[in-house]
Amino acid sequence: MRLLRSTDLALRVLMRLAVVVDAMPTTRQVAADMDVPYTHAAKVVAELQHLGLVHARRGRGGGLALTERGRTASVGAVVRTFEGDGDVVDCEGATQGTPPCPLRSACRLRGALRGAQEAFYAALDPVTIAEIVDEPTGPLLLGISRRPGLD
Repeated sequence: MRLLRSTDLALRVLMRLAVVVDAMPTTRQVAADMDVPYTHAAKVVAELQHLGLVHARRGRGGGLALTERGRTASVGAVVRTFEGDGDVVDCEGATQGTPPCPLRSACRLRGALRGAQEAFYAALDPVTIAEIVDEPTGPLLLGISRRPGLD
């Protein structure tokens, strides 16, 4: 299973903000730190803010901060939110222009893949954002900042 770019970035943003103590980096700074386009980072940050995981303050002295809810958020819940509830494979032809699979009525693969997907989420559910930035990850995240004053 491969995560969407937005899911990967959401997790990295949450991890980055979890280790920032004295500063509030801007979305532009986080995008630069993560080496992603600003527009992509802005969309992800907006969704994280909507979920209550990140607090964003505009203007001078503004920036991003991880909320307590964000710190204790389940990695599995974040991944589910960004990935959606869809199946790993598109058996029904839900994607525009894709015909339904002719095996869908008697195929056992779809169930096996659904079980694997649920096992994947179950493994991530008990893990929190705070836990994934423990040593040695936290110090490494602090070291990737390109802006003085964030580390």
